[in-house]
Amino acid sequence: MLLQLLAVIFFGLVAIWFGIRVFLTRSMVRSALALLGSMAALGMLFLALEAEFLGVLQLMMMATEMTVMAVFMVMFMMDPGGLGQMEMTHQKRLSVVIGGLGGVAAAVLPFLVNWGAVTEVAPDPAKQVHDLGIELMSRSMIIFETAGVTILVAMIVATMLATPQRQGQKSGQTQRSGLINHSEKGAARPFSENEPEETSHTGHAGHEVKQIEHQEPAQ
Repeated sequence: MLLQLLAVIFFGLVAIWFGIRVFLTRSMVRSALALLGSMAALGMLFLALEAEFLGVLQLMMMATEMTVMAVFMVMFMMDPGGLGQMEMTHQKRLSVVIGGLGGVAAAVLPFLVNWGAVTEVAPDPAKQVHDLGIELMSRSMIIFETAGVTILVAMIVATMLATPQRQGQKSGQTQRSGLINHSEKGAARPFSENEPEETSHTGHAGHEVKQIEHQEPAQ
């Protein structure tokens, strides 16, 4: 009993610490990983409370969701690593007020709710897994199927949106390099065309000098 209490306290503090780290980092990827750590700590908290099925389900679902979130951040955000020191927070005062009110409400609400007396003993883990399995495969099945299909469609659409953009960047770079080469060739052509003109001018000048020298003895 003491070991279970220590595990609940430890994993609860770990979940709170990772939750705070989500808002203290500028990196979106680190924020997603911190959120993953918080959700994993909650899964371990379920395991410590002898809710094995909920604990394993929490770990599996949150690991998948945070991985997908990190992939989307890397694909679409300008600075997912936080290296550019971009200011990503907005409406700080309103956020602080709402967060403070939410924290006070979360701390006071458990003492204001009438939870009722515990009249039934919790079933054994095998019975819990059976009941949750029946619930997931009957009434709640459409919810999980819809969520899975939605995540799959979102990943496919993200891949489709990212691929043409990269191809457009490559084609744009190719066009720019072609324009640069064309401009360099165009700049070199006048120089090559002027050279014979200069020689032709010097040739005419030399012909005139020869005519003058030829006329001097006649005078």
